Amino acid sequence: MKIGTLTLLILVLGFGALGQQKTTYAELGGGIGAGSGSFGVALHKNWTLGKSKRFVIGSGLRLTSFFGSDLAFTSAPNALAIVPASVDSLLTPKPALSSLNALINIGFRPSKKLELGFNIDAIGVSFGPEGTPTFVNNGKSKPTTAKPTALNVLLVGNNDLGSLNSHFYGKYELSPKVGLKLAYQFLFNELTTGTKIQTVPEANDRFRLKSSMIFIGVTYGF
Repeated sequence: MKIGTLTLLILVLGFGALGQQKTTYAELGGGIGAGSGSFGVALHKNWTLGKSKRFVIGSGLRLTSFFGSDLAFTSAPNALAIVPASVDSLLTPKPALSSLNALINIGFRPSKKLELGFNIDAIGVSFGPEGTPTFVNNGKSKPTTAKPTALNVLLVGNNDLGSLNSHFYGKYELSPKVGLKLAYQFLFNELTTGTKIQTVPEANDRFRLKSSMIFIGVTYGF
């Protein structure tokens, strides 16, 4: 685990304690992408900063469930992912995994009812059933087993570990309590094979899928 991820979470909570106004809301929604989809439930706690109360910083918890059909997870470690010749694949007919993560949120409120922002998962755990994907290397394939990578940690780019969710979002308040949210959702989902099935150029058991989705959700404030 990198110290930077924990430091970032502590800073968010510290700045939140200085915020002028606190808002808490629940979120329910889903995303759709190429050959895949997601379902999400989250609890957000945000604070507004500054005299204008337009700057937003926050934290929360998010449960994300991912599912798809006939998807290829590729070698996850950065040293392998950045070299095309070093990338092998894990073909998964019906991937299904869920993650529960603490998130960080940064936003701006151009008007009283509209909030624009970005949030990203920072640390948590993943779970789901063990599957039987097919490992592919240089056109040769063989069956294997895989399950969700248990630990999720935000480490930036291909250095990330596990399954993480992020949103570029717009949230519009229909009433003081109910809102609509539209987001571009970018998901990292990761599987770990039962053995280090990739052996060249180095031993590896982690395979990742990056998914872009359109997310639509409903929020309810407390």
